[in-house]
Amino acid sequence: MNKSIRIDGKILSRYNEIISDEALEFIKEIHERFNNKRLELLDERKKRQKNIDGGGKLDFLDETKKIRDEKWKIKGIPEDLLKRQVEITGPPVPKKMFISALNSGADCYMTDFEDSLTPTLDNLIQGQLNIKDAINGEIDFTDKSSGKKYELNKKIAVLLIRPRGLHLDEKHITINSERISGTFFDLGLALFHNAKNLIKKKSGPYFYLPKLEHYLECRLLNEVILFCEKKLNLEIGAVKVTVLIETINAVFQMEEFLWELKDHIVGLNAGRWDYLFSYQKVYRNTKKVILPDRSKVNMFVPFMSNYNKLLVDTCHKRGAFGMGGMSAQVIAKSNSPEINEKALSGVKKDKERELKQGNDGAWVAHPSLVEPVKNIFEKNFDGPNQLKKFNNEKINRRDLLDEPEIEKGITESGVRENLQEGIEYMAHWINGTGCSVVNNLMADAATCEVSRAQLWVWLKYKVQLDDGRIVDEKLIDQLINDELNKINKRVGEEIYKKIPFDKASKIFKEMISKQNFDDFLTLPLYEKI
Repeated sequence: MNKSIRIDGKILSRYNEIISDEALEFIKEIHERFNNKRLELLDERKKRQKNIDGGGKLDFLDETKKIRDEKWKIKGIPEDLLKRQVEITGPPVPKKMFISALNSGADCYMTDFEDSLTPTLDNLIQGQLNIKDAINGEIDFTDKSSGKKYELNKKIAVLLIRPRGLHLDEKHITINSERISGTFFDLGLALFHNAKNLIKKKSGPYFYLPKLEHYLECRLLNEVILFCEKKLNLEIGAVKVTVLIETINAVFQMEEFLWELKDHIVGLNAGRWDYLFSYQKVYRNTKKVILPDRSKVNMFVPFMSNYNKLLVDTCHKRGAFGMGGMSAQVIAKSNSPEINEKALSGVKKDKERELKQGNDGAWVAHPSLVEPVKNIFEKNFDGPNQLKKFNNEKINRRDLLDEPEIEKGITESGVRENLQEGIEYMAHWINGTGCSVVNNLMADAATCEVSRAQLWVWLKYKVQLDDGRIVDEKLIDQLINDELNKINKRVGEEIYKKIPFDKASKIFKEMISKQNFDDFLTLPLYEKI
């Protein structure tokens, strides 16, 4: 191995298949060529935030008006991506969950190295192995407790991979003592090991790109992809990407995102939870982000609905997919019929909205929702997608920033919901599990970020609950103790001792009460694993 490359961690069986000398040399080339630009772009994010803190405005860019005004289309969409009515999401580990997602009946499966994975070295490498084995048709798993065997069906979901965002480093692999980008690591390894096999199988290397804020970040990733295609002797445009519009900054640059990636992009996705988080994060120093309970800020609220409609129309204008957001509900046998019925009713209402607004498909977090959502879309689509459908609404800057009414919208129940999610999710994350069911909803980093940002804002501005009490640290401490006692009672003493709920509650409390807001909760958490 090249002496400038250092691996910090235990190398287990089969790891060398993924982090071989050749694969790491490939990652090294990407790092040396593009990492300085990545760091510059991350620094630009800080400058833009400082400008907004000083009263600067987000708006559509004058400098790129020509791109928005001219007629052009993206390069095209591969045949196996033309139907994406239902996409299931989840982490690439454990293997049982990974196989179940591929077998779920969804059109596509986005396997996620970002919001739903704790990036331990073992999780990352085992996830890459699962992807490689699945593409080669060599993956299976036997559950020792039940004896049930999991293996791939003849027809499986089309695989898309979400690498980590540009802001996340990979600390287990360093080059000349520098951490490498999580994006470069996840994307590079997936391409190096699988691109040619996927193309042989008449599919291709397909990715979701998260957390982008500016069209110059898209330009960087386009350059990275072009470099990889040339290095691996792939046809230019073989790699296809869908970009998540999950920052308030990005919603004003969607046409520019499509333009910068036009040879590789096939669509944009309305990443609703991160978008709501980003809205609160970017405007955290203004009272406009004092939003009501998170359950009340859904996709029917005007500024969220407008964001989705603009995304759809922007994409369809350029021949790209406008993908809808996540339904996080979990339908489980252990739930009461009333809970499951209420969850299904909420999903149906939301997906019918997406159908009406022209979305070409949407996400679910659990196999139990694949069939209900597929029924809604398949019965109402005229063909595999809705590329010809438009909302035809003129949506301006104010429409995207029109916050919902707050009067008597904050309740003790809303505070508790946020605390429960923060404590339980972070406890599981620290323990190595990046997604978990909290209150009958699938929680990941994005949903937890909404809870964290909302509590931070409520504490900063000492908001008043509907019963007249003020949200302050004394109230938060009291409710945290209550929630910990509830968790202990629900899971039992034995499990409570195995999962660091107490540690997570202290970290979460510190995050929501500190003066300076952490850009992403995964940044400080990553240093604790």
